[in-house]
Amino acid sequence: MKAVVCRSYGPPHVLKVEEVEKPAVSEDGVLVRVHASSVNPAEWYSMVGLLIARMPNGLFKPKDPRIGADFAGVVEAVGSQVTDFQPGDEVYGGRSGAFAEYVNVRNAVARKPTNISFEQAAAAPTAAITALQGLRDHGKIKAGQKVLINGAAGGVGTFAVQIAKAFGAEVTGVTSTKNVELIRSLGADHVIDYTKEDFTQSGQRYDLLLDIAGGRTWKEYKRVLSPTANFVIVGAKKSNPVIGPLGHVLGLKLATIGASQKISFFIAQFTREDLSTLRDMIEAEKIRPVVEKIYPLAQTVEAMRYLGTGHAQGKIVLAIK
Repeated sequence: MKAVVCRSYGPPHVLKVEEVEKPAVSEDGVLVRVHASSVNPAEWYSMVGLLIARMPNGLFKPKDPRIGADFAGVVEAVGSQVTDFQPGDEVYGGRSGAFAEYVNVRNAVARKPTNISFEQAAAAPTAAITALQGLRDHGKIKAGQKVLINGAAGGVGTFAVQIAKAFGAEVTGVTSTKNVELIRSLGADHVIDYTKEDFTQSGQRYDLLLDIAGGRTWKEYKRVLSPTANFVIVGAKKSNPVIGPLGHVLGLKLATIGASQKISFFIAQFTREDLSTLRDMIEAEKIRPVVEKIYPLAQTVEAMRYLGTGHAQGKIVLAIK
């Protein structure tokens, strides 16, 4: 089968499409013919070889050359212990090595939403689960709260705006000029164009801040947080060539020692339950994936280059079928 591999760390051109062995279905697994995948910052960090990525996957070159996480496709075979899927089922989920024609997946798989395409479904797993777990589990979102999404136009941000609205919050999204109308169309009650207005000087106070864009100091963030607010850090700029966004995260964690607000940073975990929750929300038209560009698998290098610009609107998808 064809798959994208990363056999050395570096810029996007280190990625190659190669013929590799097709995975066998495990006794407790599901073999999926992948129709689409999508790119995430995690793949970027793995590819360029940030220290946080090298620690588990090899200091000098990747031990596992497979790359990618999100997938949507059709079940081709199921293991002998699997009773809840059968060949022909349309599914989506997360599995390492998803930039490939096939994946064998065990737990992080659920039935695909019926009202969207494979490309749209592939845009959802990592970004939507990050938004859901950030708001619900770490942000403790409640109806009626004032929620600020800093970095509202990216993959996580576009889902976060919609999920926060679905929970009944009053949502403010921070984005650039070209994305203002998109964020309004996703249901945001207020949109701040950061090229024209500094959201930390707005005089508003929020019960929950989901910070995807990063780039601000604790002194600035504190100005917009209520005394009991939840501050959830999801991402930051790729400014540090060694530890990437962790520099921003660690700096904030140190600066917020003793603060009355609750500050948290997390890495999302794929679960079938959350994939099913998101499927139900998509089918109920409470949320929808935003896909800006679709590239064929052969143009994965170009897709990763565009991701690296930091200006993607919603998600970038790979068509593999």
